[in-house]
Amino acid sequence: MKGLRYCIYVFATTIHCYMLLVAAQITNPSEVSALISVKGSLIDSLKHLKDWQQGDPCTSNWTGVFCYNNSGADGYLHVRELRFMNKNLSGSLAPELGQLSHLKILNFMWNDLTGSIPKEIGSITTLRLLLLNGNQLSGSLADELGNLSNLNRFQIDENEISGEIPKSFSNLNKIRHIHFNNNSLSGQIPRELSNLSTILHLLLDNNNLSGYLPPEFSALPDLEILQLDNNNFSGSEIPASYGNLSSLLKLSVRNCSLQGSIPDFSRIGNLSYLDLSWNQLSGSMPQNKLSNNMTTINLSHNRLSGSVPKSFSLLPSLQKLSLEHNFLNGSISADIWQNKTFTTTSRLVIDLRNNSVSNISGAFEPPVNVTLRFQSNPICSDTIIRNIRKYCGPDFGADDEPSNLTNPSGVCPIQSCPTDNYYEYVPASPKPCFCASPLRIGYRLKSPSISYFDPYKQLFESYVTSSLHLDLYQFWIDSYFWEKGPRLRMNLKLFPVVGASTFNESEILRISEIFASWEFPGSELFGPYELLNFTLLGPYSYLSPEIQGKKQSRGVLIACIVAAGAFAAFVSTMATILISRRRAKYQSILSRKRLSSRLSIKVDGVKSFTFREMASATNNFDTSTKVGEGGYGSVFRGILSDKTIVAIKRAKEGSLQGQKEFLTEIELLSRLHHRNLVVLLGYCNEEGEQMLVYEFMPNGTLRDWLSAKCKQNLKFGARLKIALGASKGILYLHTEADPPIFHRDIKASNILLDSKLTAKVADFGLSRLAPVQDDEGLLPNHVSTMVKGTPGYLDPEYFLTRKMTDKSDVYSLGVVFLEILTGMHPISHGKNIVREVNMAHKSGVMFSIMENSMGSYPSECAEKFVALALKCCQDKPEDRPSMLEVVRTLETILHMMPYTDADHSDNKASFGETTSSSSFSNTRSGDLFISSSNVSGGDLISGVTLNITPR
Repeated sequence: MKGLRYCIYVFATTIHCYMLLVAAQITNPSEVSALISVKGSLIDSLKHLKDWQQGDPCTSNWTGVFCYNNSGADGYLHVRELRFMNKNLSGSLAPELGQLSHLKILNFMWNDLTGSIPKEIGSITTLRLLLLNGNQLSGSLADELGNLSNLNRFQIDENEISGEIPKSFSNLNKIRHIHFNNNSLSGQIPRELSNLSTILHLLLDNNNLSGYLPPEFSALPDLEILQLDNNNFSGSEIPASYGNLSSLLKLSVRNCSLQGSIPDFSRIGNLSYLDLSWNQLSGSMPQNKLSNNMTTINLSHNRLSGSVPKSFSLLPSLQKLSLEHNFLNGSISADIWQNKTFTTTSRLVIDLRNNSVSNISGAFEPPVNVTLRFQSNPICSDTIIRNIRKYCGPDFGADDEPSNLTNPSGVCPIQSCPTDNYYEYVPASPKPCFCASPLRIGYRLKSPSISYFDPYKQLFESYVTSSLHLDLYQFWIDSYFWEKGPRLRMNLKLFPVVGASTFNESEILRISEIFASWEFPGSELFGPYELLNFTLLGPYSYLSPEIQGKKQSRGVLIACIVAAGAFAAFVSTMATILISRRRAKYQSILSRKRLSSRLSIKVDGVKSFTFREMASATNNFDTSTKVGEGGYGSVFRGILSDKTIVAIKRAKEGSLQGQKEFLTEIELLSRLHHRNLVVLLGYCNEEGEQMLVYEFMPNGTLRDWLSAKCKQNLKFGARLKIALGASKGILYLHTEADPPIFHRDIKASNILLDSKLTAKVADFGLSRLAPVQDDEGLLPNHVSTMVKGTPGYLDPEYFLTRKMTDKSDVYSLGVVFLEILTGMHPISHGKNIVREVNMAHKSGVMFSIMENSMGSYPSECAEKFVALALKCCQDKPEDRPSMLEVVRTLETILHMMPYTDADHSDNKASFGETTSSSSFSNTRSGDLFISSSNVSGGDLISGVTLNITPR
C-alpha cells in the first residue's frame, strides 16, 4: 500500500512538473491563431491534423509544425517550419500564413490545394524555402511575393498558375532556385530577373511565355541551368550573349518557335547539355569545339544547313547527338564514334534521319555501343559502304533509356527474411544474405545534364551516400525511369548498417531532415532534385517523417517522462493482461474471416494479392504514385516485388461492392483477352479493401492527349489508329467475348494508350452482359437497366427508355471520334459536341472547328472520318452503324492515308512533327491535303481549288 502511495506521489509530481514546463514556454498567440485559420481553410480527409485540436502547437508537437527550440525576444516560442508534403490535403492556403513572421520553410508539396497563393506570404521576410509544387493552385503571382528577401528556393511547378511573372521578383536577392515549370504563365520573361546574381537554376519550361529571350541574362554569374522548353518566343532569336554564360551547364529551349542562328557556345567551359530542337533555327552549326563535359546535343527539327562539325569527334563524354530533320549535307566523320573510349555501360546515339548527308569520312566500323540512324539520307544508297543499310531502316523508340528495374541476384534462400516487417536482403551488404528493413524514398532529378543514366549510376550512388553520410552498401536504386521533361524518377532504398536490422529513430530524423531541407550539395551532372515521398513501413510505421526532436529543457522533460513511465507501467501491465486475452481471441476470429474471404474469391489466371503487397508496391499509397482518380476511387502506379509496373485501382469506401459483385466483375474481366483491352493482372480483397491490378499504360488516357494543356500533338494519322484500336476492342466485347458485353461507359478518359500509343479500352465497372436467350430461344435486342454513364456520352434513346443495346456503345464511341477530330469536350459551357459538329458540317465549315494541331492530312480522309462519327451519333439506334461497320470504315480510311502517316511502326507519327512534302509521294494525284492550322471555313466553301503544302 505504501508503494502504491509512493507511485501516486511520483505521478502527481510528474504532472505538476510538466505543467510548470508548459507554462514557462508557449507559442506566440498570434501564431496559434494563424495556425487555426490555416487548418480551417484546409480539407484534411485522412485526419493527419487531428492532433491540432489539443495543446500548444510547439509544446504538444502538432503534426507538421516545427518550432525553434528556445523562446524569442518576446518570451514566446515561434513556428520555424510547416511541413505537409503528401498529406492528401485539399482546400486553400489561408492568408493568415503571413502572420507566421518567423517562418523559414513552408512546404505543401504534392497535395490537392486549389485557389491562389496568398499575397500575405510576401510579408514573411524570414522565409527561406517556399515549396508549393504538385498542387492545383491557380491565379496569378502577387507582386508582394517579391518581398521575400531571404528566399532561397521558390517551387510552384506542376500547378495551374497563370498571368505574368512579376518584375518585383528581381528583388529576391538571395534566390538560388526558381522552379515555375508546368504552369500557365504567360507574357514576357522580365529582363529585370537579370538582377538575380545568386540564381543557379531557372526552370520556366511548359508554360505560355512569349516575347523574347532577355539578352541581359548573360550577366548572371552563377546561372547553371536555363530551361525554357515548350513556350512560344515566336520570331525571337537566341541572344549571342548567351555564349558568355560562364557557369552554364544546361541550356534547353526546345519547341519555343525560335529563329536565327545558333550562337557560339564554345567559351562555356562546363556546358554539358544543349537542347535547341523543334525550333526554326537556320544557318550552319558553329564549328568551334564545345566543352569536354558535353553529353547531349539536340538540334533536331530545325532548318540547319552545312556539314556536321568535325569538332563533335572531340567530345569524350557525348551520349546523344540528335540532328534529324534538318538540311545538313556533305559527310560525317567516323571519328565521332571511333575516337571514344566505351565502357560496358557507355552509349552513343547519333541521329541524322531526314538530311542530305552523302558520305562518311573514315573507317565505318561502329562499336556495339553506338546507335546510328541515317534513314532518308543519300548515304543510304551508297553500295560501297558495307552494311550501311543496317543503319537506314526504321529504328524508332531506341532514343530513350528503358525503365531500369534492378533485381539483385544471389544465392540467398528464398523467403528467409521475415516478411511481417517488410524485411528484405540488403543487395550490396558485405555480409551475405543479411536481412534488414529499408527506408523507401521517391526521388526525381528535375533537370539532369545527361541523356543516359546507367554510365553515371555509380557516381550518383557516391553522391547520395556521401551527402547522407552513409556507406555505399546502405544505398540501393530499386528502379529508375525517364519521364517527360526529360526528368529521371527513382525509387530508392536506404538500409541500416550491418548488424542492425532497422534504423533507430534519430537516424530516420537525421536522414529525413537532409532530404526535406534540401541540404544536398549541388551536382553539375544531376542538377536539382525533388523529394516525392519518404515512406515508413513495417517497423517504422509508428513514426512520422516529421518526427520532432524537441530539445527544450530536455533533462527536466526526460525526468518527468521517466517518473510518469513508472506509474504508467504499473497500470499498463494490468491492462495488458486483460486486453491481450481478448485481442488473441479477436485476432483468431478476424484471421479466419480473412482467410475465408480470400479462399472464396479465387479466379483462374488472375492473381490474388495481399493488402501488404499493394501497400509496398505504392509506397503505402503515397500521393506521388497516384496517377488518376474517378468516381470509383483512385488509380496508383505500383511496382510489384517482381519489378512489374502495374496500375492499381483502389475503390474508395463509398464505392465498395458486395463480395459477390466484386467476384463477378473479376470473373468477367478475366475472360477478356484482346490487344485493345487493358489486361487485368490480379486483385486484392482484404482488410476492407477492393483493388484491381491492371497492366500499366505509360501514356495515360486519350483525354490527356486531347487536352489543351498537352504539349505534344497527335497527328491525324495517329488519331485514326487510336480510333481504330478502340473500335476493335469494343467490337471484341460485342461479338467475340463469351458472353458478349456492353461496355456502357465509353469515353476518352477510358481509352488508355501504351508506350506505342496503342489504344486499349479500360474501366468495365459499369459493363453489362449482353442479352441471353429466353425460355423460348428468342434473343432480346436490349438490356433493361438503370441509366448510368457519363453526361455527354449517353445514348439519347438509352436515356429515355433505359434500354441498353450495342448501338448505345456505338453512340458513345461516336462522341469520342468527335473529340478526336475537334479536341472539344462532350459538354462545355452548355454546348453539346454532337450538336456543334452537326451544325458546322451542315454549314460547310466543318474544317474550321477541327483541331488545329493535327498537321496535314487528305481532306477526303477527314471528311469520311467526320461522316462516320456523325453517323455513330444519330438519335435513332437503327440509323447508327454496327461496330463491325465502324471498324471496316476506319480501316478503309487508314488505307487511304499516305504511307508515312499510316505506317504503324512509326511511333513518331504520334506527334506533330514537321514533315517534308516528299513524305506524301505515295499519294494519288488529285488528293487535296488540308493543313489544319491554315484553313478557315470560308476557304472550304469558296469553290477555289486550294494548293496547300503539308507543314
